[in-house]
Amino acid sequence: QVQLVESGGGLVQAGGSLRLSCAASGRTFSSYVSGWFRQAPGKEREFVAAISWNGGSIVYTDSVKGRFTISRDNAKNTMYLQMSSLKPEETAVHYCAARPSGRSWTLAGSYDYWGQGTQVTVSS
Repeated sequence: QVQLVESGGGLVQAGGSLRLSCAASGRTFSSYVSGWFRQAPGKEREFVAAISWNGGSIVYTDSVKGRFTISRDNAKNTMYLQMSSLKPEETAVHYCAARPSGRSWTLAGSYDYWGQGTQVTVSS
């Protein structure tokens, strides 16, 4: 129904910036809540940010507020995460995800569709 593919990961120095993209296929994506999660080795998948279908509602985890910006372009079936002032502890595989609108935007288990992930490595 919905297929998601992340891109834009890579190696960046501490304090640098990266822009991640999530390209989606499927007619339902434009009406879904979508978000970004990250997972470091040995750690649970962690919520980063989410955005409603029309972009009117956005939620960030506290640690990235003021540094990251989530956006989406439904005409292009694409979601973005602009990351600035990156920290070494934010090294992780980053995943995009989507689900029908509803509560529990910050819980990984509430999302139905996931991309394969893109590695972000922040060097000290």
